[in-house]
Amino acid sequence: MAEKRTVLVTGASAGIGKAFAEVFAAHGWDLVVTARRRDRLEALGRLLGEQHGTRAHVITADLAERNAGQHIADQVAKAGLTIDGLVNNAGYAVAAKYRSSTWQQQADFIQVMVTAVAELTHRVLPGMVERRFGRIVNIASVAGLLPGAATGHTLYSASKAFVVRFSQSLSMEVHKHGVHVTAVCPGFTHSEFHDVTNTRDKVQHYPSAMWMDADTVARQGYDASMRGDVVYVNGWLNWGITNLARVLPEEWLIRTMR
Repeated sequence: MAEKRTVLVTGASAGIGKAFAEVFAAHGWDLVVTARRRDRLEALGRLLGEQHGTRAHVITADLAERNAGQHIADQVAKAGLTIDGLVNNAGYAVAAKYRSSTWQQQADFIQVMVTAVAELTHRVLPGMVERRFGRIVNIASVAGLLPGAATGHTLYSASKAFVVRFSQSLSMEVHKHGVHVTAVCPGFTHSEFHDVTNTRDKVQHYPSAMWMDADTVARQGYDASMRGDVVYVNGWLNWGITNLARVLPEEWLIRTMR
């Protein structure tokens, strides 16, 4: 029997990351799950082991720490694991105006949302190219395809725009080696994201048509990765918004977002 493939999922303790771990496990992959909350990761590993016979290796890490990428790589090597898939999911938002936040808050945000994505990809990519197989899923956002917003979270759209362009460029570089790179762009998703950013009271009044559940986002993202889609926008409403944004004058979009 062929050895099972292994996927590394960041931010796997809840929300979209947890859902991606579940969908990869359902398709026969073993897991390396990482986040800050070991108890949740271990509970997830036990559950998926019972449901799918999946092995889950738990690595606790805070991607805001500058040595987190090295720590994860060291633990993977120590366990003798080969990473065939990567889901760069860990993320959050700084719920404050740029001028009223500290630089350390913004620096940590860039470390998690930009640097860690690029670093973990850089660490696993050579092996994927050598083996001529790899699946890299970068969780971007509809926000990365729009000109920002006037509600704080100043660097959020910018970080997600980076993820989209990074995925596109890297895909051009490695697709011929059997490595698929996919930027998955969900919109509003039911998860802990808005609780962490203290925006639940604001967004809970948005129309239900604007929302998706994390399981659906993950299933669609998994399928998009396996097909080799480079940018995948979740949901017909989000697809319509982002396509409209491509054809409207940017000044109109900026005024609307204001």
